[in-house]
Amino acid sequence: MTLLAFVLSLGVISIAAGMLGSLVGLGGGVLIVPVLVRFYDVDIRLAIGASIVSVIATSSGAAAAYVRDEMTNLRAGMFLEIATTLGAVSGAYFTTLLPTRFLYVLFGVVLAYSALATYRHRHATTLLSVSHDRLANYFKLHGHYHDEADGRDYDYKVQRTGVGLAMMYVAGMVSALLGIGSGALKVPAMDLAMRMPMKVSTATSNFMIGVTAAASAGIYFERGQINPVIAAPVAIGVLLGSMFGARYLGRATNRSVRLLFVIVLIVVAAEMLQRGVAG
Repeated sequence: MTLLAFVLSLGVISIAAGMLGSLVGLGGGVLIVPVLVRFYDVDIRLAIGASIVSVIATSSGAAAAYVRDEMTNLRAGMFLEIATTLGAVSGAYFTTLLPTRFLYVLFGVVLAYSALATYRHRHATTLLSVSHDRLANYFKLHGHYHDEADGRDYDYKVQRTGVGLAMMYVAGMVSALLGIGSGALKVPAMDLAMRMPMKVSTATSNFMIGVTAAASAGIYFERGQINPVIAAPVAIGVLLGSMFGARYLGRATNRSVRLLFVIVLIVVAAEMLQRGVAG
């Protein structure tokens, strides 16, 4: 394959990855890493470096649109990012202590369970009108958003902030240990545990994953694990795709976004389990 064909084909795939990543809040790296490794025979370390860049691009393209449309819960996102950052620091420490195969299998099982739990709540539409969560009330993590799908404004309350913080900590740890995006755990934490609307959870996750990825991008660059020939078409394609995806999310229903998220979780869970068993 010529260099031009490589760049063009990777750019097209990255557009699709960016659209999907912005819709479900996982970042484009969910598809980028396995595609680069399996179909382009790229070293896993360079693939992870490109994935980090793609996550930043997804967040930059989609998060700006979601913030503009007031769909992102900025206060909750910044509050929860504290736990994610602490988890990432812990994950960096445990990298040398835990076997990678075990981590892949464990993460795959957790994702499979998250997919099942999310699917069971696919019809959930009732938002909390009252919350007795002290942290949520004290830090004013509750919010409102405009749902373009039905043309209405909704107020929602946040609950079980402690559970959400714990899941965010695990999400940051997993991201550092496995070098993958942590949106796969962040979205269920906000949607299932904290009872935020699915579209708000997705939009807030897009905002948060960019912060987490940006913090680790410098390390990958210093190690020489970000190849411009690979990262550039990935970044451009994912950025374009995330902007397209951001336009569609507002018109989609919470149920359709939740079902799409379940499908992606199942695919990622299968990928993690396959790596763990075959690794």
